Amino acid sequence: MNFNVNSARNITLVMDFYELTMSYNYFKQGKKDEVVYFDMFYRKNPDDGGVVIAAGIQQLIEAVQNMHFSDGDIDYLRGLGVFDEAFFDYLRNFKFTGSIWAVPEGTPVFPYEPLVTVKAPIIEAQMIETFLLVTINHQSLIATKTRRIVQEAKGRPVMEFGARRAQGYDAATYGARAAYIGGAAGTATVSAGKIFNIPVLGTMAHSFVQSFDNEYDAFKAYAEIYPDNCILLVDTYDTLKSGVPNAIEVAEQVLEPMGKRLAGIRIDSGDIAYLTKKARAMLDVAGLTDCKISISNSLDEYLIRSVLEQGAQIDSFGVGENMITSKSAPVFGGVYKMAAVERDGKIIPKIKISENTEKITNPGYKKVYRLIEKETNKAIADLITFADEIIDPDDDLTIYSQLDKWLNKTLPAGEFKFYELQKEVFKDGKCVYPEFTLDEIREYKKKQEELLWDEVFRLEYPHKYYVDLSRKLIDYKLKMLEEKRG
Repeated sequence: MNFNVNSARNITLVMDFYELTMSYNYFKQGKKDEVVYFDMFYRKNPDDGGVVIAAGIQQLIEAVQNMHFSDGDIDYLRGLGVFDEAFFDYLRNFKFTGSIWAVPEGTPVFPYEPLVTVKAPIIEAQMIETFLLVTINHQSLIATKTRRIVQEAKGRPVMEFGARRAQGYDAATYGARAAYIGGAAGTATVSAGKIFNIPVLGTMAHSFVQSFDNEYDAFKAYAEIYPDNCILLVDTYDTLKSGVPNAIEVAEQVLEPMGKRLAGIRIDSGDIAYLTKKARAMLDVAGLTDCKISISNSLDEYLIRSVLEQGAQIDSFGVGENMITSKSAPVFGGVYKMAAVERDGKIIPKIKISENTEKITNPGYKKVYRLIEKETNKAIADLITFADEIIDPDDDLTIYSQLDKWLNKTLPAGEFKFYELQKEVFKDGKCVYPEFTLDEIREYKKKQEELLWDEVFRLEYPHKYYVDLSRKLIDYKLKMLEEKRG
């Protein structure tokens, strides 16, 4: 599958400088063809949540396919005075030739399991590290935050309104894409609508109302141009004394004579629960029972939950800064660690050790499986194994904690089923992964979430979902730790 490479920018130099200095050393040492394995994973769920929604794979594919060093790139690197001409000749012909496996976008994932696995010559594997991380980290973060917000809206549409608060143009556009995967109904960001075919919505700002001599004239002008979808912003001056009464008057005097109905009002400030209850009553008395109430103003999952518990009369939400920046947890800590090297046809596992036990890595070329209890059709745990291991559902299966062999659980034969989480994305440099629409990704996400217990999605103290190791992998890991520490 060829993704839209021509429209993708060349982001090859979006890399940390040490990717180049290490690669140059590999090149000078004659190691450029040595094959290695890297895993991209994370250690902690944002917001102390129970789950993450993986996103960004299709942008990673575009970046890898478009990866090359232009003459201008090489001229810049030459000017640094660090590399020689032989290395520039290598870069001039650079092309990714490795293989990549990744979890599909929309997959619920958990700490320590590989979201992306890269098998490639060492320089190639090293050079994609930074843009791989920035792509998966950012979009997974925003998709996850959006999922939390949408969950608390309890079926009410949530619009992404965050472009003006995003950390840059790309963050606005790709953040809107991730938000749509996470469950947002649409976006106010036009670039995201154009590029990704996301529904775009928007009405007016306070400046529109202020530009007229009075609020009624502003509403009247808007209704005359957009009679079929007239949504009026009612809090520019006084929501209950001015905004809502003027909206009702325009509905009666402008829209109804045209055979149209007032589609909605939006409130962007004040006590949301109080104002929406009062506004709802005023609209209903005026016979506008079908008029929707939309709310914005620095919303997040907790505020949405709170106002709904207070009986707020809200039909939809517009969420901006807290979604597009994941303000409460603005960093997704995905890392990219070497797991193995190939020498003389053998895969040699590698491990990173730290005094911080959470930073100890799982060695080797691995696969990740989701284990499903047949009786409930719910996920039991995820299991990381060496890639050459075979799971037999007709045998008992014992799974082990990542650092303690004595913490384990045995799944009886015949009572579980499983599937592999990662899919092959690149094979020997060629993309073998289909391009999915965002609606297809959203539907996949929904089906995958149905395999998890609701308790995993609690905002506070969510159920801990286990990512365990096979007996072979935990034994090998503990042996490596013993050898390294001895």
